[in-house]
Amino acid sequence: MQDEARTRPVKVFRCGAVKAAIWTNQRVIDDAVVEVPSVKIDKSYKDGDEWKRTTTFAADDLPKVITVATEAYRFLRLRSEEPPDSGNGGQSMDGRGPDDGDQNRPAHGLIP
Repeated sequence: MQDEARTRPVKVFRCGAVKAAIWTNQRVIDDAVVEVPSVKIDKSYKDGDEWKRTTTFAADDLPKVITVATEAYRFLRLRSEEPPDSGNGGQSMDGRGPDDGDQNRPAHGLIP
């Protein structure tokens, strides 16, 4: 099963033919095994009847590269900043419960 985990990315983001795949590798750091993420960005294209991949991008591909790279970064940062097991019973990180927010906030919970 560990081999399966190695052959599949943790998460994939796509924008057209451009794809960012997030992979994790286990490494030993300070006598502890940790998962270190890496991101591979490539583009699929068709050469005759055969699909191929490249890591070379045309100028028109760059906005797509930026999009998938940004999403990969957000996924990794938001995921790594969450406590492993908050066990906080629905409270936010500042200790407030779900209904202890700003009294000026509309009832629907959206900030105008």
